Amino acid sequence: MQKLIVANWKMNPETAEEAKKLFDSVKNGVKKVKNIEVVICPPFIYLPLLKGLALGAQNVFYKESGAFTGEVSPLMLKNLNVQYVILGHSERRNYFGETNEIVNKKIKAALRAKLSPIFCVGESQKERAKGNTKLVLRSQIGEGLKGVKKGEVQNLVLAYEPIWAIGRAGENPREAQTMGLYARQIIAKLFSLKVAKKIKILYGGKVNSKNAISYVKEAGFDGLLVGGASLDGREFSAILKSIVRA
Repeated sequence: MQKLIVANWKMNPETAEEAKKLFDSVKNGVKKVKNIEVVICPPFIYLPLLKGLALGAQNVFYKESGAFTGEVSPLMLKNLNVQYVILGHSERRNYFGETNEIVNKKIKAALRAKLSPIFCVGESQKERAKGNTKLVLRSQIGEGLKGVKKGEVQNLVLAYEPIWAIGRAGENPREAQTMGLYARQIIAKLFSLKVAKKIKILYGGKVNSKNAISYVKEAGFDGLLVGGASLDGREFSAILKSIVRA
């Protein structure tokens, strides 16, 4: 299975000039690697400016049009040749109050527009300390994919993103592997083993060029959702090269 590496720029960089410079740096790095799909997810305003790599959005609303000030619809993204959209990210849940129900609506809207959702799930430090990691994953995945058809879910990417590991030392690859396998088991129960095997599952905790290979090779993830490290062209290219060497 071809590895998928997703760069989530979040609310960075500050200017279009910086965005183009970073994008070109990544594009040059991608030329040196093979058998990896790279997706860049910049802020909305930079999407029309970036050409040459697969693009993803960081969010989308669940209506095609209407009086929803400040929102962006799936059809708007589609018209910008966007292929992916990050949904259910912990920052959207924590800072903007997005519930499993809202994430579910967005996933279904994205799928209707033929966009591939990158569906983020993961537990907080508090939930982990209480031993509720599996409960959280069952709830987020089950409610997030409620009403999604078996034929549609194969176009979805799942990203396991333990919130407590973001921006810290990262997670033990073996522990991450256990949760990745559990997430796939949940998919199998909701849909089928055949479907579960086809869905790509990414790791999205603390990822950098030093530990990236361990999450792909040792933990068996199908790719990575990279945050802070994706804002450094050299570092991100080093991540790609490390995956190729696997």
